Amino acid sequence: PSADDLADEMEDVDFDEEGAEEPDAEAWETEDDEGVEEGMEAQDDSEVTFSLHSASVFCVSLDPKTNTLAVTGGEDDKAFVWRVSDGELLFECSGHKDSVTCAGFSHDSVFVATGDMSGLIKVWRVDAKEEVWSFEVGDLEWMEWHPQAHVLLAGTADGNSWMWKIPSGDCKTFQGPACPATCGRILPDGKRAVVGYEDGTMRIWDLKQGTSLHVLKGQDGHQDPLTCVASNQDGSLIMTGSVDCHAKLVNSATGKVVCVFKMESMAPKAPAGEGEEAESNSVESLGFCNVMPLAAVGYLDGTLAIYDLSTQSLRHKCQHESGIVQLLWEESSAVVYTCSLDGAVRLWDARSGKMISEYRGHSAEILDFAVNKDASIVVTTSGDHQAKVFCVQRPDR
Repeated sequence: PSADDLADEMEDVDFDEEGAEEPDAEAWETEDDEGVEEGMEAQDDSEVTFSLHSASVFCVSLDPKTNTLAVTGGEDDKAFVWRVSDGELLFECSGHKDSVTCAGFSHDSVFVATGDMSGLIKVWRVDAKEEVWSFEVGDLEWMEWHPQAHVLLAGTADGNSWMWKIPSGDCKTFQGPACPATCGRILPDGKRAVVGYEDGTMRIWDLKQGTSLHVLKGQDGHQDPLTCVASNQDGSLIMTGSVDCHAKLVNSATGKVVCVFKMESMAPKAPAGEGEEAESNSVESLGFCNVMPLAAVGYLDGTLAIYDLSTQSLRHKCQHESGIVQLLWEESSAVVYTCSLDGAVRLWDARSGKMISEYRGHSAEILDFAVNKDASIVVTTSGDHQAKVFCVQRPDR
């Protein structure tokens, strides 16, 4: 397009106050529309693209203290700590020899931990950009920092969960059943952790004593492997999700199942001919809203279900074209974010069940994402070897 064409287009842009405050956003939009019209490039709503990975990027975390740094890990056996504002590399977390599937910052952003599939976990001091600790466990399933201390928890394929003090390395193990510890979460009180296993059982562990406080198995547990666990803000409620398409709400103090959200009751059973498709559904991600008694469950068939905890009933069903990989709630509103296999991030209003907005830019599925504290940016990782930063702040929020 010539300069005159662009000038004409700019005249059509409505520079109201909002536009005046954010000229960049307006300019970005114009550029994007241009590209799509000319068919030169696919839509890319992102502000920053980080492209140092040479294979699928599996995981991302933001540093909790400043929300200015991201750590990403990928299939290229690499992990990088980089600046969210401009994608500038801070340092590489080197030395992994297998896909880096877990990465995260400590609660105060002093340390960053990276873990690969083979079970090599490394911890780096962020300001010094140097490795301070490493340890090798069995095949790694998940890893999480303690919410208030320099303590790292990880679950492995042999059923054990490991807890270390960092950087001293003091260690404790929690022996589960002889099958992978597929997911885990430290509860907000910092004294207990909930761990889900491949045999459908779930345990609540006392981290100090190293003992199991509650075990849910058989009818109380799941019929298939657990895929995800979450707790509400005060840790009184736990939710577990499984390949069996059920999400269970559990009272963390008593270990009793409060209710079960079942996918079958929501959708008519597929006829036998489509049996395989129907069976391949599972719960992929779940989470609690902080400001209303709501919970969200994301399924592999693309359903986002919003449940009302006070009535224990389904409130909304938000359909996606393809499977949901992960969901996250905004910290201080009833907005839930989903990323899916179609490469888009979507924001949903859980009160109305309506989609608020959608962001695209990846040419493959999104594998993980993180939202910063004030819900102004989303950082995504994808099978297209890239991580992207999207600005999602809306003037009315």
